[in-house]
Amino acid sequence: MDGTENKGAVTADDVAAAAGVSRWTVARAFKPDASISRKARERVLAVAEDLGYAPDLLAASLASDRSNLVAIVNNDFRNPHKLVVLERLTRILWTRGWGTLLVHMSDSEDASAALLAASQRRVDAAVLIGTRFDDRILDTALGARRLKKLVIFARYSQNPNTLTIACDDVIAMRQIGDHLLAKGYRRPVYLAGPDTQSAKLHRRAAFAAHWQAATGDAVPALHAEAYDTDAAIARVTTLFATQGPRPDVLVCENDIIAIGAIDALRHNLGLRVPEDVAVTGFDDIPLAASPAYRLTTYRQPITAMTEALLEVLEGKRDRDIHLPGRFVARTSA
Repeated sequence: MDGTENKGAVTADDVAAAAGVSRWTVARAFKPDASISRKARERVLAVAEDLGYAPDLLAASLASDRSNLVAIVNNDFRNPHKLVVLERLTRILWTRGWGTLLVHMSDSEDASAALLAASQRRVDAAVLIGTRFDDRILDTALGARRLKKLVIFARYSQNPNTLTIACDDVIAMRQIGDHLLAKGYRRPVYLAGPDTQSAKLHRRAAFAAHWQAATGDAVPALHAEAYDTDAAIARVTTLFATQGPRPDVLVCENDIIAIGAIDALRHNLGLRVPEDVAVTGFDDIPLAASPAYRLTTYRQPITAMTEALLEVLEGKRDRDIHLPGRFVARTSA
């Protein structure tokens, strides 16, 4: 043996000795908000990297009231916008010293097991970004005092013990409605996702109220069975097979439904977009800008929403937060 074999895990004491600092300086170097000079932090981190040292985060969390771990609970992986949200959330949280735990809720709509799994990891908060979270289930989770904070992200909950961080649907749908009115559209149909009693969006009600105030007309609404293209294609194909005045614009609850609607109009029904029927979406997923769709839509302020989440995690905010996004006009409407 040459004496370099691994004799055990590298400890904070080993780093302290190699860096010529105290053990407590090593501990502070790994805390983003700790009082330590830049030079000392850089030296400790460099030595730690050379030695292959990483602090035991679980042990550190047991010694304090914070784990700096956030559970992200989702059940809607078919919607590409959720991938955008996940990327932005995890990247920004990581740069600010927060780890993330992804919990996949099943399609059974029962969030109890997912929230229990999150709480067992001693997370500081659970952030729900999926589509189906019954307020009764949220009450149960909160009543058990298992979660310090329960944040509904990009949707709305009626539960007074949760905190909502979402795009302002009222502002968004007013801007979409005003654009359609200015372009001369007069016969909208609203195409929503599944009609459930879970955490909801306010887009349908906001658009209908604004349109009726401006024109005096009610807005018919239909529901796709799921937030995916196949469900949207089926619903739009059925809609246009019925008798009656044809809508001149489909106002879709999100982009993935809008893309399915465009596919149905063009390929199943032989109609032109926007010449025969216009389409709008919501989210501004990457595919929306594709030359195949050029979708008029509304971009959610995911970065600003994540910054607001950080303020909630850091105890700087404790009320619902509704933020404006940005209307994106393209050729589909």
